[in-house]
Amino acid sequence: MEELSGPPFASAREEGDSPLLPKADIEKLLSVALERGGEFAEIFIQRSKSASIPLEEQKIRSAAMRISMGVGVRVICGEKTGYAYSDNLGMESLTEAARVAAHIAHSTSVERPVRVNARLAPDYYAVEVNPEEVSAKDKSRILTQANDAAFAYDPRIKEVDVYYADATDETIIANSEGLWVADKETILRMMVRCLAVEGAISRSGSYGGGGRIGIEYFNKVSPEEIAREAARMAVVQLKAVPAPAGTMPVVIHNAWGGVLFHEAVGHGLEADFIRKAQSVYAGRIGQKVASELCTIVDDATIPNARGSYNIDDEGTPGERKVLIEKGVLKGYMTDKLNARLMNLPLSGNGRRESYHDVPIPRMSCFFMEAGESNPEEIIRSVDRGVYAKNFSGGQVDIASGNFVFTITEGYMIEGGKLGAPIRGASLVGNGPDVLTKITMVGSDLKLDPGIGSCGKGGQSVPTTVGMPTVKVSEMTVGGTATE
Repeated sequence: MEELSGPPFASAREEGDSPLLPKADIEKLLSVALERGGEFAEIFIQRSKSASIPLEEQKIRSAAMRISMGVGVRVICGEKTGYAYSDNLGMESLTEAARVAAHIAHSTSVERPVRVNARLAPDYYAVEVNPEEVSAKDKSRILTQANDAAFAYDPRIKEVDVYYADATDETIIANSEGLWVADKETILRMMVRCLAVEGAISRSGSYGGGGRIGIEYFNKVSPEEIAREAARMAVVQLKAVPAPAGTMPVVIHNAWGGVLFHEAVGHGLEADFIRKAQSVYAGRIGQKVASELCTIVDDATIPNARGSYNIDDEGTPGERKVLIEKGVLKGYMTDKLNARLMNLPLSGNGRRESYHDVPIPRMSCFFMEAGESNPEEIIRSVDRGVYAKNFSGGQVDIASGNFVFTITEGYMIEGGKLGAPIRGASLVGNGPDVLTKITMVGSDLKLDPGIGSCGKGGQSVPTTVGMPTVKVSEMTVGGTATE
């Protein structure tokens, strides 16, 4: 990041001071945090404003707005981390938090002065229409448009729920290495759930969209488009047949299909699991861990993507990292603590949910690069198998890579063509094993529509997944149909 100098800047993001907490107070807190011999101290200041509007039973009954503010203080000494936070920005409370963090990570030393200098972060998510400047009435109109489009899609749509949310986070990060950096993030999301009913059969479908973007998002993807896709998914499932069970080829659809690799592979490349030898990828840099068709990337710099960020929650600029290149493991995702303890480069993956939380290694936009195969040719190459288009949550064991994922929209492949939709299907396998069985990778890389969040260590952060269409030569499909 470029160091700033010269006269005062017009915005707190550039000038190195802020009404949230003056620079002199930040330097004082860092000094107090180091008074018991910490090797590293950090101040994380956050002010959040959020709004949410639900539409249920064709009515909007309420809208919620929330403002929160607080400061987290972290001290690192060796492998020990001390963390304390306060939502009272008075110096007495903050000084106490700094002393608590210092005590947890204590050694023996005395308070020493710290000076910080402003750095200017990059900007990957310019906002044209700030949601804070749009009235609740205008936002409600977006929900109504989606609701009407969903009901108009098919008379079998009997229930529609629409949910809209936006948030703006202002953060300041300063540390004992002299860093002071500020950032402002705006994020938006809309979800639509539809219930389709035919006779005694009822099926649901969900779809959404968003990103680190303003209200202009709906000029690119209309509320009606989102609603119709949710309705389509629900209606398709009315004709679904029981899924087969057994081992067979599986074609995974692009975009949201990347959630499988996010869970089954991505977490195993996060440095905390690597350092604790809890991942199957520990100690394997330079080794072949996947098919040579696989290149896997984590990229925080994709403009307006939900998982992108200008800086991570430790002040490190977001970056693009090739983790697996043509099947060979190249690196891990690190935060400051684990990079320091493992003597690895910082990758800008230290993330936290809020000032309540300590940062840990997390993914940003995690995806597989495009290949050269035509997606239609991939389907034609399968005589009999399953086409997995959409997933819900799954269970993954990081140490082994074993996973189970539920398919929410899938189809049989018969004679190289898509057949009947299936229900009750799951994919059972091992992440590292699946990577070695990828035999075709499509040219149709696509990221998910901007709705994902990832949970780890009791924290949830926005993420993006993506992939092209891929063929896995064989996977275990859990189903209910007898063969």
